Amino acid sequence: MDMASVSLTFSSSIVPSPIPQHKCNKTHHKFPIFRVIRCAVSPPPSKAASNSSSVVKKKHWKQGEFPGFSETPGTRRKPIKNIKKKLDRKNDAKAWVSTVTEALSERIDKKQWLQALEVFDMLREQSFYQPKEGTYMKLIVLLGKSGQPHRARQLFTTMIEEGCDPTPELYTALLGAYCRSNMIDEALSILNKMKNHPLCQPDVFTYSTLIKVCVDACKFELVDLLYEEMAQRAIMPNTVTQNIVLNGYGKAGMFDEMEKVLSSMLQSTDCRPDVWTMNTIISVFGNMGQIDMMEKWYEKFRNFGIEPETRTFNILIGSYGMKRMYDKMSSVMEYMRKLQFPWTTSTYNNVIEAFAYAGDAKNMEYTFNQMRSEGMRADTKTFCCLINGFANAGLFHKVISSVTLAAKLEIPENTAFYNSVLSACAKAEDLMEMERVFKRMKDSQAQPDDTTYSIMVEAYRKEGMNDKIYYLEQEKQTMITDDKIVSQPENAIIR
Repeated sequence: MDMASVSLTFSSSIVPSPIPQHKCNKTHHKFPIFRVIRCAVSPPPSKAASNSSSVVKKKHWKQGEFPGFSETPGTRRKPIKNIKKKLDRKNDAKAWVSTVTEALSERIDKKQWLQALEVFDMLREQSFYQPKEGTYMKLIVLLGKSGQPHRARQLFTTMIEEGCDPTPELYTALLGAYCRSNMIDEALSILNKMKNHPLCQPDVFTYSTLIKVCVDACKFELVDLLYEEMAQRAIMPNTVTQNIVLNGYGKAGMFDEMEKVLSSMLQSTDCRPDVWTMNTIISVFGNMGQIDMMEKWYEKFRNFGIEPETRTFNILIGSYGMKRMYDKMSSVMEYMRKLQFPWTTSTYNNVIEAFAYAGDAKNMEYTFNQMRSEGMRADTKTFCCLINGFANAGLFHKVISSVTLAAKLEIPENTAFYNSVLSACAKAEDLMEMERVFKRMKDSQAQPDDTTYSIMVEAYRKEGMNDKIYYLEQEKQTMITDDKIVSQPENAIIR
């Protein structure tokens, strides 16, 4: 189960003493990029005017009236036009602040991490800038999801330098950034820092994040150690933690262990199975193509009183589609309509992926057009499926048009996206284009992974280009070494 799909709200640390609230201290920047317009200051009043203002004009007040001072003839009021200029300048300054912060928020929402850092760097140079923990949290999470854990670490260091005190939530976000890139040693190092920080003790969400990366790497011995450590700290695993372990056991084919965990959840009062448990189990069997077991467990969970949700149906649709059981796939979709469950982007992605896997470009394209006609927004996975589908069908001109359309719709081009394009180039035996795409991938800061190199190595191997394979492997080794070096320093700024 993908932790991104689980809505985790970070709670306070589980230490006996309450964590005090810390405010961020403002850092002054000497050379702002943009000059903020300052309000005009009216000249001081003349000496005569100031003397006359101190004279109080006597007045006899009638009974019931409120006594006060009358306005002396010598007092001058500020012209209305000067006040209007002040207000206009203040509004202009406020508009500038709103424009920059809105631009940053927009880049984060669109998952454009590089552009987000550029806007944030611009924002930090302004005189009105105040460091905020919430902004750093959003950026660190974005960098983690974008495969940029080292930049997340640099940003975390910058936050500390600007006077923001770390919190368990911020540390967990940084730890999660390393986990998303499968950098377990670095994540464990962050855990140790948290344990040594009295106000940033790890909580159940910290451990759940670590357990997931260990489960995904099939390092179940580490999972056991983390469970023991949680018990020593009186941190009880929750349903999310157990669902993660269930998913790991299932993917590893360790069904006995999976059933033990599920049985313990059924007997627990604090860690009962929920719809995510249901989704985890049926997803395990569905991805393995064991449709009978998937359906059996679906009925079991319904008997437990657990009702399906949109994601449950999306899993069923994807599983039936990969086995080309289109009748059952259509039946589930109709059932969703009947129960008024909306078709989501994931619903369409699963159908598109099923047709892409089969190389059925006609039905895949029809589904995509229906998706757009219903106003459903496509995402990166949508275009990965389209590119793979057109490549499988040998329609390489449509691969190019899909890449062009993705750029027009501002679809985030992450590592998975580039891998799909590289694979399409390899299938078309267009190695020159493959190399151009690989260069563009690195220029756009998308991190190549093992899949990237395996695609290219296999393409070169088919053509007997052993020298290309050698240089590619050297480059991969250099990248791994550089990553280790970059992960060590903590005094680097954003760029």
